[in-house]
Amino acid sequence: MDKRVIVFLVLSLAIIFGYEYLLKELGLIPEPTILEPSEPSANDTSSPASTGPGAPTPRVPVTKEAAPEKSSAKSSGGDVGTQEARGEPVARDLIEVETDLYRAKFTSRGAALISWELKRYHSSSDGKPAVQLVRQGGKFAEPLTVSAADASQSKELSDGIYRVEKDFTALDQDHPTGHMTFHYDNPATGVRLEKQLTFHAGRYVVDIALKSSGLGGTVSVGLGTNFGIVDWGEGFIGSVGTASLIDDKIETDAPESETERKGSVKWVSLQDKYFISALIPKTTASALPRKQGDKLVSTAVRLPVDPAGAPLALQLFAGPKEFDTLQNLQIRLEDTIDFGWFLFGSWDMVRAVAKPIFYVLRYINDYTHNYGLTIILLTVIIKLLFVPLQYKSYTSMKQMQGIQPRVAALQEKFKDDRERLNKELIKLYRDHKVNPVGGCLPMILQMPVFVSLFNILYMTIDLRQAPLGLWISDLSVQDPYYILPIIMGISMVVMQKIQPTTMDPTQARIMLMLPALMTFLFINFPAGLVLYWLTNNLLTIVQQFVTDRFFFRTPVIVPATDEQGSKP
Repeated sequence: MDKRVIVFLVLSLAIIFGYEYLLKELGLIPEPTILEPSEPSANDTSSPASTGPGAPTPRVPVTKEAAPEKSSAKSSGGDVGTQEARGEPVARDLIEVETDLYRAKFTSRGAALISWELKRYHSSSDGKPAVQLVRQGGKFAEPLTVSAADASQSKELSDGIYRVEKDFTALDQDHPTGHMTFHYDNPATGVRLEKQLTFHAGRYVVDIALKSSGLGGTVSVGLGTNFGIVDWGEGFIGSVGTASLIDDKIETDAPESETERKGSVKWVSLQDKYFISALIPKTTASALPRKQGDKLVSTAVRLPVDPAGAPLALQLFAGPKEFDTLQNLQIRLEDTIDFGWFLFGSWDMVRAVAKPIFYVLRYINDYTHNYGLTIILLTVIIKLLFVPLQYKSYTSMKQMQGIQPRVAALQEKFKDDRERLNKELIKLYRDHKVNPVGGCLPMILQMPVFVSLFNILYMTIDLRQAPLGLWISDLSVQDPYYILPIIMGISMVVMQKIQPTTMDPTQARIMLMLPALMTFLFINFPAGLVLYWLTNNLLTIVQQFVTDRFFFRTPVIVPATDEQGSKP
């Protein structure tokens, strides 16, 4: 292989894998921030709901904010508004909703969502605590608050105490659907709002219906601040922050100030690598993404109020980026799963390669039930598919190795005449039917597959907290003892020793630095990705042995002489 090609490959790999690490070491990129929910206030107390299905106003957990006595869940929003106008303290109720997938908590103050825990996903590999999607605290806006064009009305809606009706305690197969309705009515200002939430067992989707009067021409429903962003990771893969599907185009940038984006808005969302919250309007809407500060973003939808009083319909999705779950919504929300780089400037190219591999990965796992073993089997399958290309590459390298003495002789003879040297080399390659780039072309053709598989192992939630066994309890994070990266580095040294090469001894010694470089880069990579690379190296070593043993037992060396026996 030409030394310039080797240098190109080494530099490419160094840039691909070392860029992010180098920036972190220089302090230009902060370490990933795990967004932990703040603790609830010390005066928050909870008691289980005591009503069964069909009861319109259950007893709910109560948090005393200022009032010495509990306020009833049946209290009128208008009465509360009058109390607040007189400066009297008012308490809020906390209402819990639990399904087999999540545990949510709402407050009667502002009819806002204050907690959303995913029961099947955990913040650490030991199983506790559950992933919390809602950020709490003074600087974090609460999800699902409703605002109006008038600032005073928006404050009234967010600070007001709502009357709550709830017709279920928990959702399961026997009771798959439940409704909870928030009522606000203030005769003093003429503002009325009814927000009905419909929950479903086995789904992360909540149906929302809004009825209002006295609020003007539009209302906005927000996702709050960082709802759905658990880990604000840094890196060259993955999009964290806002995302919207407008006019069939996904937009991910958030301006510093609130900017209304009009068009055909299918959904707006807040997302990180593994989780997402999204509002899905069912009527005409505009998007309101906004960057609120460093690692703080929000988004909302603005909906026109129907003059006839028809309810405004939208949906909330808050959960993991499970491909099937998002795809079943049929609104392209699955496209927020970042399968990686824009290969050749085409997102479609990435999806065309990555998605079939992703399907195969999950299909194999349905039988193995171990993603570590699945990665190994998938690597074997991919390796077998590329055997013809690998054989062609190896054949070309062997041919180049055979004519290397002639190449060296020509380079010495015409070292001062570059044009003549190129002509003689072309003639030499043509006479011996050797393609000088034949050893590299198969590798280039395999790069889209490698990059796609890299992105799948790096980005999809399927590998999150998926164990391999032994010391590897989570394939989505680095090997805690660096065993896999070290073995991978050793395998690369073995590969270099047994592969044919046309490099001189000095170049070969320089190339010995590559395993050390790759080991250093892979130390911080997910264990699943290192496992793939290690498996691929071991298979390459086996393939090399078989090829040398049974196909190329004796290399053909072309002497550095011409046909008449004299030196060229």
